[in-house]
This record gives sequence, C-alpha cells and structure tokens, in this order.
Amino acid sequence: MKKINMKKANVIVVTGMILAMLTGCGQSENVISGEVNNSTNLSQKEENAGQSQNQNQNENQSQNQNQNQESKAENAASESYKGYAFISKDVVIEMDAEAAPIIEALGEPLSYFEAASCAFEGLDKIYTYSGFEINTYPGKDKDYISSVILKDDSVTTVEGVAIGDSREKLEQVYGTECTVEENLMIYEKDDMKLRFIVKDGVIEAIEYVSNVL
Repeated sequence: MKKINMKKANVIVVTGMILAMLTGCGQSENVISGEVNNSTNLSQKEENAGQSQNQNQNENQSQNQNQNQESKAENAASESYKGYAFISKDVVIEMDAEAAPIIEALGEPLSYFEAASCAFEGLDKIYTYSGFEINTYPGKDKDYISSVILKDDSVTTVEGVAIGDSREKLEQVYGTECTVEENLMIYEKDDMKLRFIVKDGVIEAIEYVSNVL
C-alpha cells in the first residue's frame, strides 16, 4: 500500500508541476504580448506626434514667411521715395537717379544694349534683368534712370500691382485720379509717370517713366 501511495503521490506531484509549467508559460506569453502591443502603440503615438509637430512647424514657417513678405511690402510702401519707385533685391530704383550705383547693386544683367541717344549727347543704355528692364539716359558725366519696364508677373510694383492684375485692383491701389488715353492709364508724381496699359480690364504692361523723355 505504501508503494502504491508513493506512485500516486509522484503522479500527482508531476501532474501538478506540468500544470504549473503550462500555466506559467501562458502567463509569460501574455505578458510578452502585452509589452509588444504597448510598445507598438507607443511608437505609433510618438511617430504621429512627431509628424504633427513637423506639420505645425512647417505651417508656422510658411506663416512667418508670408508675414515677413507682407511686412516688407508694407515697410517699403510706407517709405518716402521720389515719385513711384520700383524695388528689386532691396535696391530702390527711382526715376532720374544716378544709374551706376543701382546697376552695381543689382549685379550682372541678363543682357545689355546701348545706342546713340536721340534726345541727349551720349548713349542710351538698356539693362535687362529677370522680370524687368532698366533704361538710362546720359548726363554730362553720368547716366541716369529714364525708365523701368516690367516684363512679366514675376515682379510687382511696391504697392503690389503686377501684370495680369485687374483694372479694378489697379484703381483700388492707386485710385481713379489719372490720365486715361485709350488703353493707357497714367499716374503722375514728382516729375515722373507710372503708366499701365490695360486691355479688356486686365493690365498688360507697367512702365515707370521720367518726365525728361
């Protein structure tokens, strides 16, 4: 009887150990599974948070750039110039201003042309840049700005008007007090003219012109 009891006891002990091992493995698998899931969720949350932060930074940068551009335009428009000035690369170009410092500040032009002046002794010169061209006339010993002609909508006036804008916008910005000659609208200020060629309600050309011409 004792031997039989010992075998039964051994069977019971072994069975209990197997159950304990199986139960332990199951718990271990559950714990590992839980840790993996939590880690994955955490990574996804961190990734989403990072993307959201980057998106916010990009939006803030874009907003700041727009504000800087608007602020720059407002500051430029509020400054005092002779007549209507054109600005490129922070270089102020006024009619009848000495040409040499302006040309030097703008850098190498895309093209250059000169010809004998019809109105003055010396050479008229044309400097072409991206989006606009500068014309000069000769003085006694210096050249002076005679006109600036905008060529496309990549550039605007200081006040924010460009080729392709509507006549309505033009009049909102500069007003309606101007000389109208067929398709030409002329605004005059400080011995110079700002001319707009407008056809079918759309601006097709913009010219700053000195009254010396």
